[in-house]
Amino acid sequence: MNPVAAGVHLIDLHHGWHPAVIAAAVVELEAGIALVDPGPGSTLDALEVGLNEAGLALDDIRTILLTHVHLDHAGATGAILARHPHIEVLVHERGAPHLVDPSRLLRSAQRLFGDRMDQLWGPCLPVPSDRVRPLEGGEARLLGGRFATRYTPGHASHHIAYLHEPTGVALVGDAAGCRIRGAPEVIPACPPPDIDLDLLRQSLHAIAAWKPTRLLLSHFGTADGVAEHVAAFERSLEDWAGQVRRSLADPGDDAARAAAFALHVGSRLRHSLAPELVGAYERGAPPHMSWFGLARYWRTRGTDSTR
Repeated sequence: MNPVAAGVHLIDLHHGWHPAVIAAAVVELEAGIALVDPGPGSTLDALEVGLNEAGLALDDIRTILLTHVHLDHAGATGAILARHPHIEVLVHERGAPHLVDPSRLLRSAQRLFGDRMDQLWGPCLPVPSDRVRPLEGGEARLLGGRFATRYTPGHASHHIAYLHEPTGVALVGDAAGCRIRGAPEVIPACPPPDIDLDLLRQSLHAIAAWKPTRLLLSHFGTADGVAEHVAAFERSLEDWAGQVRRSLADPGDDAARAAAFALHVGSRLRHSLAPELVGAYERGAPPHMSWFGLARYWRTRGTDSTR
């Protein structure tokens, strides 16, 4: 585990055997630990290794806090609960039904990932309903006064962020984009189907209003200089949204448009980043997936939108 702040640690889940793609967070409690976003079922072994290296085990987890139920963040939750049924799971109320019955979530992911589903995400098991604690967002002093929450939709309709009040660290899932190990680039994570640019901006400002000491991003690591990060993310979001909107008039089909967009983003990243960092960005927030999410956003509103 890597220290983030007093009592807050990061585990690299080595998704697909690659470093710096998906992070889980461990927060110390009076008795045991809280785990924020345990990751997909395919990285459960890596999660256990990370805990074991710190002298911990899955049985030490008292609570799992989920920012949202996408498979790269929450897919392992059911498998963990199957072995350790004492754990309580906190999740936004809109996401709770998909933990209890993940069939709709899995069908949606199957359409996106096809025959790569098992390789990428591994098993996604149901979570017993009596172990799920739905949240609205806006809760204060959760878990003995350690956490506050804010509802942060835009990336997902059920996204929630957590503030670790003793340290001021905000655990923000995908609500503040992708930034690998403090590198200079901040890119959006905008997969279908829930992307809403206005809500995403509002959520980003809600996080900033906490005045956190730093952000913990699932993809990947910490971001200091929160105001600078927020500004960089907003610039990148506007840039990508504009590019995708204009590309809808390009010749070819959506697969070709998404591939061209991803090629362009990769080329830009390679101008400022080392090759291994470029790969981490592209795996953590695949640009072609963001093309599809942003394209859906524009099409549901009409491409003549002024935003």
